[in-house]
Amino acid sequence: MTSGIGKIRAALQGLSPKLRSIAEHIVEHPQDVVHKSITELAEITNSSEATIFRLCKQLGYQGFQDLKISLAQEIVRTPVQNIHEELSPEDDVKTIANKVFQAHITGLYDTLSLINSGMLDQAITLLTNASRIEFYGGGGSGIIAEDAYHKFMRTGIPCIAHGDSHFQIMGAGLLPKGAVVVGISHSGSNKELLEALKVAKSKGAAIIAITSYKKSALSQFADVTLYTSTRETEIRTEASSSRLAQLGLLDTLFVGVSLKRQEETLQNLLTIREVISMKRL
Repeated sequence: MTSGIGKIRAALQGLSPKLRSIAEHIVEHPQDVVHKSITELAEITNSSEATIFRLCKQLGYQGFQDLKISLAQEIVRTPVQNIHEELSPEDDVKTIANKVFQAHITGLYDTLSLINSGMLDQAITLLTNASRIEFYGGGGSGIIAEDAYHKFMRTGIPCIAHGDSHFQIMGAGLLPKGAVVVGISHSGSNKELLEALKVAKSKGAAIIAITSYKKSALSQFADVTLYTSTRETEIRTEASSSRLAQLGLLDTLFVGVSLKRQEETLQNLLTIREVISMKRL
């Protein structure tokens, strides 16, 4: 079942300023919105009923009532009220831990609810049949790309991760036929990443994107896009909190590919465990 709040948050960047203002109000006050009429919400947000209805349609709902049902179902499933509370200097360490972990749990839950099974299956098929896999990401996303490489080398498919933009575009230019490139970017607007992916596509590579924004340049350019849902706080940016969601999606892809290449993956795991054992006392 799709998370209403996660779905709205993922669409925020692609909305007009007015629609985004209303959507942000809904995300921040979901319990209040489910008890409001469309007229009351229009008054609170200084908009019109027609504008709110247009927002609902743009978000993929039949109307305002359909949106409220989605929000109500989510509120029933997640009764904990502290998951979106901001951290405070007065918080003790236990409270800090609770808020941080709840934020991560919520991000993972919302990302799970955004998964399109068809897209996920298509991504797994592309990766399983790839002649080579390259993972591209800059900054924090580069660390995620390295983690993906660490996992996927067990599948037996030639792969590598590039966090440097020069390595990315050089690697893209040398891709063989049947290659797949996974581009990781929270914003989906990293100029250097997009340049490398354009080169990769010109070489015939399939592009899989992992991002948080449906209207981003990356999501529009990719052959397959998988979305994460995250929330910014005073302490953590959205990009920072997207890490676990990105890892969750890549873990899912790895497991999916491993199941399709089970024999080779299991043999590689045994080999890796054997050679790694030599590094332990």
